[in-house]
Amino acid sequence: MEQYGTILLVEDDESLAQWVADYLNNQGYTTHCCHRGDEVVSMVKQHNPDLVLLDIMLPGQDGISVCRELRQFYSKPIIMLTAKDEEMDEVIGLEVGASDYVIKPVRPRALLARIKANARAAQDSSAQSDSSSAILNVGNLKIDTQARKVLVSGQEVAISSAEYLLLHFLASNAGNVVSRDAVFKATKGREYDGLDRSVDVLISALRKKFDDDPQNPEKIKTIWGKGYLLVPTAW
Repeated sequence: MEQYGTILLVEDDESLAQWVADYLNNQGYTTHCCHRGDEVVSMVKQHNPDLVLLDIMLPGQDGISVCRELRQFYSKPIIMLTAKDEEMDEVIGLEVGASDYVIKPVRPRALLARIKANARAAQDSSAQSDSSSAILNVGNLKIDTQARKVLVSGQEVAISSAEYLLLHFLASNAGNVVSRDAVFKATKGREYDGLDRSVDVLISALRKKFDDDPQNPEKIKTIWGKGYLLVPTAW
C-alpha cells in the first residue's frame, strides 16, 4: 500500500489509540502513539511527523499547553481531539496554534478526511510561499512568507500557525470579499460544512491582535452573507 506520511497520535485511552492507529496504518500512514502529554515534544523531535493528532485531556501535561509548546518549533498541522460540546477547548486550541479540531467520539472516515485536508492545505501553503514574493505588503502590514513573520509598522506580532494562514489568505486578496467556503478551502483544504466556527474564532483573535474593534471592525470586516474583507486602507 502507498505510504502517505507519518502521524503522531497522542491519546491516553490506549485501546482507542490502538484502534485509530490500526485504521490509519491500514489507510497507508505510519502512525506512532503517545499516551502522555509530557512525552509529546520529545517524540515530535524524534519522529518529525507530518501531522499530530492531539487529545486535550492527557496525563502529565494537557493538550493545550502541549500545543503551545510545539508551536515554538513545529509548523506542520496539529489536529486537536476535543470532547463533544466543549466549545471553549476548541477556541483555546485554535488560539494556541491548532490547525483544526475533531470532536469525539472519533468517526474514522471524518477523521481521515480532516487529516487529508489539513495535509493538503499545508502543502499548498508551502508551495505558495515558495512561488510567491517573499514579502507581502498591505499598508503598514508586512508578511514575510519565508520566515512566516507578521509585522505592523515594523513591530512583529506573534500569531499562531492557523492565524497566519488565514491572515495571509485575506491579505493576498486585500480589497476583495472572500467567501467563507473559499477561506476554508485555502486554509483547511476542505469545504465549509455549515457548522464549523473555527474561522470565526480566528477572525476574532486576529482583530484582538491588531487592535481592530470587534463591534465596529475596520481592518478585517465580516460582510454578512458574503464573507470576509481585509481593508487595505485601514492598515
